[in-house]
Amino acid sequence: MQSQHTPFLIIGGGIAGLTLAIGLRKNGIDALIAEAAPEFKPVGAGLVLAANAMKAYRVLGMNETIADAGNAINHFDILDHTGKLITSTAMDAVGDGTPNVAIHRAALHQVLVNELNPENIVNDFLSKEISIVGDKYEVTFENGRSITCDYLISAEGIHSVVRDWVFPGSQLRYSGYTCWRGISDIVKGVPFDKATETWGPSGRFGIVPVGDGKVYWFAVKNGPENSEKLRSYNKADLIQAFTDYHALVSQLIQHTHPETIIFNDIIDLKPIPRYAKGNMVLIGDAAHATTPNMGQGACQAIEDAVILAECIKSQSTVAKAFETFEHKRLRRTHQIVNRSWTLGKIGQLKNRGLIKVRNLLLRSMPSSVNKKNIEKVYDFKL
Repeated sequence: MQSQHTPFLIIGGGIAGLTLAIGLRKNGIDALIAEAAPEFKPVGAGLVLAANAMKAYRVLGMNETIADAGNAINHFDILDHTGKLITSTAMDAVGDGTPNVAIHRAALHQVLVNELNPENIVNDFLSKEISIVGDKYEVTFENGRSITCDYLISAEGIHSVVRDWVFPGSQLRYSGYTCWRGISDIVKGVPFDKATETWGPSGRFGIVPVGDGKVYWFAVKNGPENSEKLRSYNKADLIQAFTDYHALVSQLIQHTHPETIIFNDIIDLKPIPRYAKGNMVLIGDAAHATTPNMGQGACQAIEDAVILAECIKSQSTVAKAFETFEHKRLRRTHQIVNRSWTLGKIGQLKNRGLIKVRNLLLRSMPSSVNKKNIEKVYDFKL
């Protein structure tokens, strides 16, 4: 078996892992990233980097580059299925005016990869087993290779092998709804600077312009877990599922290449009490995978990466840095996971009577309350 050694090993070359590696490199530490995918491909849908994530990237000096690669979102509206407004939020008036940036996941990934040396990333390294050899960790991969390290960071996502090894018993939860995501050509009637979610009895439909004449959309529908019927939906099936929604819904689905549509059941990780143990730490979805209802999954992973890099810089030992990171992150990330879970239940109501009550309550909520709640989420601190 071929083996190599590195002081810092990051398992996972997604947003969390790449951002951490950039933060460490700025502190003079060259970490090795072991990524499961055989190669990086321009795939995926879109995401919104909320103000807290952009503030974190500002610490790394990357916020302007990322903003240039995406599209600023200044307003967020929730609509009913006919297109009538339920709530509206001027995002550029929240907090200190830091923009929310919608971006294609592949575009963000490329920006991050460009900040690192190619030799800092190895591909086709899917983690298989973890063991302790002396005072070091040894990670064995599906390709037959192994890597030993002094400090192990799992950024490998919700199905983290490291987490299941060091903290056995963690629970993944199915939300009760599933999701299709796609990238469409922009159509008439979609503002360039506004994101919307349509809430109705058939589920939710999100519309997020990501720039370059493209729109990221997502369709969320209640259903059984691992449903082959839902997994097999084509564009016509999706259009039919949301047939009584306003016209933009069907138009965007129609203008989407079928091969770009991604299907996933929505699951999260029930909050766990620890993220760190000795010289090992979890970040991103490996630590606190959340449902996407608050748009904070990637954002919290980015916060993790920037804060962890700062902890490693400022603490006397790496183990102390990992412990400090855990102390800083547990409460905030648990709150996000729990609030997002609850919001999903509210957004996915099917009973028309309850939907009317929900919409009435949301319409009557003072804008100051909504603004305060958003500002709390967008308040990034090292």
